[in-house]
Amino acid sequence: MTLVPMEERHLAALAQIEKACFHAPWSADMLREELGKGIFLVAEQDGAAAGYVGCQTVLDEGYITNVAVSPDCRRQGIGRALIAELAERAKRAGLAFVTLEVRASNTPAIALYEGAGFKPVGVRKNFYTAPSEDAVLMTLYLKE
Repeated sequence: MTLVPMEERHLAALAQIEKACFHAPWSADMLREELGKGIFLVAEQDGAAAGYVGCQTVLDEGYITNVAVSPDCRRQGIGRALIAELAERAKRAGLAFVTLEVRASNTPAIALYEGAGFKPVGVRKNFYTAPSEDAVLMTLYLKE
């Protein structure tokens, strides 16, 4: 597995991964708008996109927008590697923290984020739709 910055060549495959993972997936055009912004990393296996993580940045703050791994590639450490590399790059970029929302029922994702050092810091009531569900707000602090 190789982790590389998201490029135009990844967009069609990432849009397909989005469709497989989310109720309201990002399209290739939506992903294209993020090129060159923030920290967007793609995990490649044998030259094909297996997953990605996206983090928008504002000043010294990072906001993870998407973490997605192709269903065929799960349970191989791809999500863990993406989160770890994102955290390392965010730290090198001088970000104070990285934060995200996750469905309260998504225990595998919550365990992944906790394993990477994220802490639950709040709840966003009815943040998700189809079905309606609360989001757990989790933050990884990168500076003291």
